[in-house]
Amino acid sequence: MSKVKYYYDSETLSYQKIEKKKGKRLGIALLSITGSFLAGFILLVIYLNIPQIETPKEKALKRELHNMQLQYGLLNKKMDQIQDVMANIEDRDNNIYRLYFEANPIPEEQRKAGFGGINRYKDLEGFDNSKLITETTKRMDILTKRLVVQSKSLDEIADLAREKGELLEAIPAIQPVKNQDLSRIASGYGWRNDPFTKVRKFHYGMDFTAPRGTPVYATGDGKIVRADSRSTGYGNHIRIDHGYGYTSLYAHLFKYNVRRGQTVKRGDVIGFVGSTGRSEAPHLHYEIFKDEDRINPINFYYGNLSPEEFGEVLERAQRENQSLD
Repeated sequence: MSKVKYYYDSETLSYQKIEKKKGKRLGIALLSITGSFLAGFILLVIYLNIPQIETPKEKALKRELHNMQLQYGLLNKKMDQIQDVMANIEDRDNNIYRLYFEANPIPEEQRKAGFGGINRYKDLEGFDNSKLITETTKRMDILTKRLVVQSKSLDEIADLAREKGELLEAIPAIQPVKNQDLSRIASGYGWRNDPFTKVRKFHYGMDFTAPRGTPVYATGDGKIVRADSRSTGYGNHIRIDHGYGYTSLYAHLFKYNVRRGQTVKRGDVIGFVGSTGRSEAPHLHYEIFKDEDRINPINFYYGNLSPEEFGEVLERAQRENQSLD
């Protein structure tokens, strides 16, 4: 119910009703709106200029974000250091290790290649620090790939080194009779006079003259594939399969010190000098096969002869004299 106001009219000596004017009411309404707007504006200015009061949760999240930015910064510095180390390892791998073992260098673009195809980092977009997180993740992925490539390369180098080590141990590389036990080198590889027919024929091995019973040594690691007298002219003889296509033969033995199927190491005594088979005097007839072809044994004495001793053996072996078998 609206309140009605009256005033006392002295002329009429009666109470008269007070009528509200429309213009005045409109002015009051406008004044109220203007006052409210100004009050709101003043409060907004005050709010914007007063430091915000953070809740405990907001403070914790802010500290966590700051710590994350620091950690990403440290991670990038560590990756810089790791990349420098990786670059050094990759350089040595290509220019020393792989070169030494005759393996092709790994191209730079293969080592540092990125990842094509779909956007792998789409889930990292749309955040305040998306660029920092994305770039760091990309660097980590590329570095991980470089590590994988380098790891595989080192595995390959290790296999090559192992194979090369086994090859070096297997290749016949010493003289089968020691120098101090030799009487002389009777004949070398090449055309020689046959001691029985006196006809000039090709001699496929080297003859080492030594007293009967002189030790004969395996010239490389391998497996005894024959120790018998069933090859014409060789008498008691031994054959060692060294692998990699190499086989060595030791003929005219007095007796064996090994049996078929036995594994031997370079320097093991496998038999003793004799004169069995087609032989004119006690000596060791020594041959080397490569892929079933006879080759000159003179090239395989680097393991136990000095340059001077090798030169002397070479000079004697090249003399065209009579062989002993």
